[in-house]
Amino acid sequence: MSTRVRLGVNIDHVATIRNARGGAVPDPVRAAIIAEQAGADGITLHIREDRRHVREDDLLRMVEAVKLPINLEMACAEEMLAIALKVKPHAVCLVPERREERTTEGGLDVAGLHNHVAPFVRRLREAGVRVSLFIDPDVRQMQAAQSLGAPVVEIHTGAFCEAVAGGDAQRAARELAAIRVAATDGAARGLEIHAGHGITYESVAPIAAAPEIRELNIGHFIVGEAIFVGLPNAIAEMRRHIDLARGRA
Repeated sequence: MSTRVRLGVNIDHVATIRNARGGAVPDPVRAAIIAEQAGADGITLHIREDRRHVREDDLLRMVEAVKLPINLEMACAEEMLAIALKVKPHAVCLVPERREERTTEGGLDVAGLHNHVAPFVRRLREAGVRVSLFIDPDVRQMQAAQSLGAPVVEIHTGAFCEAVAGGDAQRAARELAAIRVAATDGAARGLEIHAGHGITYESVAPIAAAPEIRELNIGHFIVGEAIFVGLPNAIAEMRRHIDLARGRA
Protein backbone atom coordinates (compact mmCIF):
# COMPACT_ATOMS: atom_id res chain seq x y z
CA MET A 1 0.00 0.00 0.00
CA SER A 2 1.28 3.51 -0.85
CA THR A 3 2.28 5.87 1.93
CA ARG A 4 -0.60 8.12 2.97
CA VAL A 5 -0.20 11.71 1.79
CA ARG A 6 -0.63 14.29 4.56
CA LEU A 7 -3.01 17.18 3.88
CA GLY A 8 -2.03 20.58 5.22
CA VAL A 9 -4.86 23.11 5.09
CA ASN A 10 -3.85 26.72 4.48
CA ILE A 11 -6.23 29.07 6.28
CA ASP A 12 -4.79 32.36 4.93
CA HIS A 13 -7.84 33.29 2.91
CA VAL A 14 -10.16 33.05 5.87
CA ALA A 15 -8.09 35.94 7.20
CA THR A 16 -8.28 37.63 3.79
CA ILE A 17 -12.07 37.71 4.06
CA ARG A 18 -11.84 39.05 7.61
CA ASN A 19 -9.40 41.75 6.64
CA ALA A 20 -11.52 42.90 3.70
CA ARG A 21 -14.00 44.40 6.14
CA GLY A 22 -12.01 44.62 9.36
CA GLY A 23 -13.13 43.30 12.68
CA ALA A 24 -12.67 39.81 14.05
CA VAL A 25 -14.73 37.55 11.78
CA PRO A 26 -14.33 35.15 10.17
CA ASP A 27 -11.64 34.02 12.60
CA PRO A 28 -8.79 32.00 10.98
CA VAL A 29 -8.13 30.30 14.31
CA ARG A 30 -11.68 28.95 14.33
CA ALA A 31 -11.04 27.69 10.79
CA ALA A 32 -7.90 25.90 12.00
CA ILE A 33 -9.85 24.24 14.82
CA ILE A 34 -12.53 23.07 12.38
CA ALA A 35 -9.86 21.82 9.97
CA GLU A 36 -8.29 19.82 12.78
CA GLN A 37 -11.64 18.27 13.66
CA ALA A 38 -12.30 17.53 9.97
CA GLY A 39 -9.15 15.45 9.56
CA ALA A 40 -6.48 17.86 8.35
CA ASP A 41 -2.93 16.73 9.10
CA GLY A 42 -1.51 20.21 9.55
CA ILE A 43 -2.26 23.93 9.36
CA THR A 44 -0.40 26.27 7.03
CA LEU A 45 -0.40 30.06 7.23
CA HIS A 46 1.64 32.82 5.61
CA ILE A 47 2.51 35.97 7.52
CA ARG A 48 3.34 38.51 4.82
CA GLU A 49 5.16 41.78 5.21
CA ASP A 50 1.95 43.72 4.50
CA ARG A 51 -0.16 41.42 6.75
CA ARG A 52 -2.75 40.93 4.01
CA HIS A 53 -3.58 37.50 5.41
CA VAL A 54 -2.88 36.32 8.95
CA ARG A 55 -1.13 38.35 11.63
CA GLU A 56 1.18 37.51 14.51
CA ASP A 57 -1.70 37.37 16.98
CA ASP A 58 -3.43 34.80 14.76
CA LEU A 59 -0.31 32.63 14.89
CA LEU A 60 0.04 33.00 18.65
CA ARG A 61 -3.60 32.06 19.24
CA MET A 62 -3.35 29.18 16.77
CA VAL A 63 -0.43 27.43 18.45
CA GLU A 64 -2.47 27.45 21.67
CA ALA A 65 -5.74 26.35 20.06
CA VAL A 66 -4.75 23.41 17.85
CA LYS A 67 -2.58 20.36 18.36
CA LEU A 68 -1.78 19.89 14.69
CA PRO A 69 1.67 20.82 13.33
CA ILE A 70 1.80 24.48 12.32
CA ASN A 71 3.60 25.28 9.07
CA LEU A 72 4.52 28.98 8.87
CA GLU A 73 5.25 30.32 5.40
CA MET A 74 7.50 33.37 5.39
CA ALA A 75 9.96 35.38 3.35
CA CYS A 76 13.68 35.39 4.09
CA ALA A 77 13.44 38.60 6.13
CA GLU A 78 14.76 39.39 9.60
CA GLU A 79 11.33 40.57 10.79
CA MET A 80 9.78 37.23 9.91
CA LEU A 81 12.70 35.26 11.29
CA ALA A 82 12.23 37.01 14.64
CA ILE A 83 8.58 35.93 14.71
CA ALA A 84 9.46 32.34 13.83
CA LEU A 85 12.20 32.12 16.45
CA LYS A 86 9.84 33.52 19.09
CA VAL A 87 6.95 31.16 18.34
CA LYS A 88 8.95 28.14 17.08
CA PRO A 89 6.23 26.51 14.99
CA HIS A 90 6.66 22.90 13.92
CA ALA A 91 7.84 24.00 10.47
CA VAL A 92 8.79 27.07 8.48
CA CYS A 93 8.52 27.12 4.70
CA LEU A 94 10.71 29.82 3.14
CA VAL A 95 8.97 31.40 0.16
CA PRO A 96 9.56 34.33 -2.21
CA GLU A 97 7.52 37.44 -1.60
CA ARG A 98 6.80 40.58 -3.57
CA ARG A 99 4.48 43.31 -2.30
CA GLU A 100 2.75 43.75 -5.68
CA GLU A 101 1.86 40.08 -6.23
CA ARG A 102 -1.63 38.78 -5.43
CA THR A 103 -0.25 35.45 -4.29
CA THR A 104 3.07 33.64 -4.46
CA GLU A 105 3.94 33.57 -8.15
CA GLY A 106 6.72 31.01 -8.22
CA GLY A 107 9.31 29.17 -6.23
CA LEU A 108 12.18 30.62 -4.24
CA ASP A 109 15.37 30.75 -6.31
CA VAL A 110 17.52 28.98 -3.73
CA ALA A 111 20.23 28.33 -6.33
CA GLY A 112 20.60 32.01 -7.18
CA LEU A 113 20.03 33.24 -3.61
CA HIS A 114 22.10 30.57 -1.87
CA ASN A 115 24.13 32.93 0.33
CA HIS A 116 21.04 34.93 1.35
CA VAL A 117 18.90 31.90 2.19
CA ALA A 118 21.63 29.91 3.99
CA PRO A 119 21.62 31.80 7.32
CA PHE A 120 17.83 31.58 7.58
CA VAL A 121 17.96 27.81 7.11
CA ARG A 122 20.78 27.51 9.63
CA ARG A 123 19.20 29.68 12.34
CA LEU A 124 15.81 28.00 12.07
CA ARG A 125 17.33 24.53 12.22
CA GLU A 126 19.44 25.53 15.23
CA ALA A 127 16.16 26.54 16.93
CA GLY A 128 14.70 23.09 16.28
CA VAL A 129 12.31 24.21 13.54
CA ARG A 130 11.84 21.97 10.51
CA VAL A 131 12.78 23.98 7.41
CA SER A 132 11.12 23.66 4.03
CA LEU A 133 12.01 25.50 0.82
CA PHE A 134 9.25 26.38 -1.65
CA ILE A 135 10.84 25.80 -5.05
CA ASP A 136 9.94 25.34 -8.68
CA PRO A 137 10.11 21.78 -10.09
CA ASP A 138 13.73 22.11 -11.19
CA VAL A 139 16.58 19.69 -10.48
CA ARG A 140 18.97 22.63 -10.08
CA GLN A 141 16.82 23.96 -7.23
CA MET A 142 16.74 20.50 -5.64
CA GLN A 143 20.51 20.37 -5.71
CA ALA A 144 20.70 23.81 -4.08
CA ALA A 145 18.18 22.81 -1.40
CA GLN A 146 20.29 19.78 -0.56
CA SER A 147 23.45 21.89 -0.31
CA LEU A 148 21.69 24.30 2.06
CA GLY A 149 20.82 21.48 4.42
CA ALA A 150 17.06 21.96 4.27
CA PRO A 151 15.38 18.61 5.02
CA VAL A 152 12.16 19.40 3.13
CA VAL A 153 11.19 20.99 -0.18
CA GLU A 154 7.73 21.98 -1.34
CA ILE A 155 7.34 21.85 -5.11
CA HIS A 156 5.43 24.76 -6.62
CA THR A 157 2.55 23.21 -8.59
CA GLY A 158 1.01 26.44 -9.85
CA ALA A 159 2.02 26.12 -13.51
CA PHE A 160 0.56 22.61 -13.75
CA CYS A 161 -2.67 23.61 -12.03
CA GLU A 162 -3.06 26.66 -14.28
CA ALA A 163 -2.65 24.44 -17.35
CA VAL A 164 -5.26 22.00 -16.06
CA ALA A 165 -7.69 24.83 -15.30
CA GLY A 166 -7.12 26.32 -18.75
CA GLY A 167 -7.64 23.03 -20.56
CA ASP A 168 -4.11 23.06 -21.99
CA ALA A 169 -3.37 19.33 -21.98
CA GLN A 170 0.05 19.60 -23.62
CA ARG A 171 1.32 22.18 -21.16
CA ALA A 172 -0.19 20.23 -18.26
CA ALA A 173 1.68 17.12 -19.38
CA ARG A 174 4.97 19.02 -19.57
CA GLU A 175 4.50 20.61 -16.17
CA LEU A 176 3.48 17.33 -14.56
CA ALA A 177 6.54 15.62 -16.02
CA ALA A 178 8.73 18.35 -14.53
CA ILE A 179 7.10 17.86 -11.11
CA ARG A 180 7.69 14.12 -11.25
CA VAL A 181 11.32 14.45 -12.36
CA ALA A 182 12.01 16.98 -9.61
CA ALA A 183 10.25 14.85 -6.97
CA THR A 184 12.25 11.79 -7.96
CA ASP A 185 15.50 13.73 -7.94
CA GLY A 186 14.78 15.36 -4.58
CA ALA A 187 13.80 12.10 -2.92
CA ALA A 188 17.00 10.49 -4.22
CA ARG A 189 18.92 13.28 -2.48
CA GLY A 190 17.22 12.41 0.81
CA LEU A 191 14.81 15.36 0.78
CA GLU A 192 11.22 15.02 1.98
CA ILE A 193 8.97 16.10 -0.87
CA HIS A 194 5.87 18.23 -0.40
CA ALA A 195 3.83 20.06 -3.04
CA GLY A 196 1.31 22.86 -3.24
CA HIS A 197 -0.15 25.94 -4.93
CA GLY A 198 -3.29 26.20 -7.00
CA ILE A 199 -4.42 22.62 -6.37
CA THR A 200 -8.11 21.82 -6.96
CA TYR A 201 -10.22 18.67 -7.09
CA GLU A 202 -9.51 18.59 -10.82
CA SER A 203 -5.72 18.83 -10.55
CA VAL A 204 -4.89 17.04 -7.29
CA ALA A 205 -4.91 13.40 -8.45
CA PRO A 206 -1.85 13.41 -10.76
CA ILE A 207 0.18 15.21 -8.10
CA ALA A 208 -0.96 13.02 -5.22
CA ALA A 209 -0.19 9.92 -7.28
CA ALA A 210 3.53 10.72 -7.37
CA PRO A 211 4.96 8.21 -4.86
CA GLU A 212 7.69 10.56 -3.59
CA ILE A 213 5.23 13.22 -2.41
CA ARG A 214 4.53 13.05 1.30
CA GLU A 215 2.42 16.15 1.91
CA LEU A 216 0.15 18.52 0.01
CA ASN A 217 -0.60 22.04 1.24
CA ILE A 218 -3.87 23.40 -0.13
CA GLY A 219 -5.67 26.56 0.86
CA HIS A 220 -7.40 28.88 -1.57
CA PHE A 221 -9.52 26.23 -3.27
CA ILE A 222 -10.58 24.58 -0.01
CA VAL A 223 -11.57 27.91 1.55
CA GLY A 224 -13.45 28.90 -1.60
CA GLU A 225 -15.27 25.57 -1.79
CA ALA A 226 -16.13 25.87 1.91
CA ILE A 227 -18.33 28.86 1.11
CA PHE A 228 -20.67 26.49 -0.70
CA VAL A 229 -20.34 23.19 1.17
CA GLY A 230 -18.74 24.03 4.51
CA LEU A 231 -15.12 23.60 5.56
CA PRO A 232 -15.38 20.02 6.90
CA ASN A 233 -17.01 18.83 3.68
CA ALA A 234 -14.46 20.60 1.47
CA ILE A 235 -11.58 19.04 3.43
CA ALA A 236 -13.19 15.59 3.38
CA GLU A 237 -13.71 15.75 -0.37
CA MET A 238 -10.11 16.80 -1.00
CA ARG A 239 -8.97 14.00 1.30
CA ARG A 240 -11.07 11.56 -0.74
CA HIS A 241 -9.51 12.69 -4.02
CA ILE A 242 -6.00 12.37 -2.57
CA ASP A 243 -6.61 8.91 -1.13
CA LEU A 244 -8.18 7.65 -4.36
CA ALA A 245 -5.21 8.90 -6.37
CA ARG A 246 -2.74 7.39 -3.93
CA GLY A 247 -4.50 4.06 -4.11
CA ARG A 248 -3.85 4.02 -7.86
CA ALA A 249 -0.20 5.12 -7.51
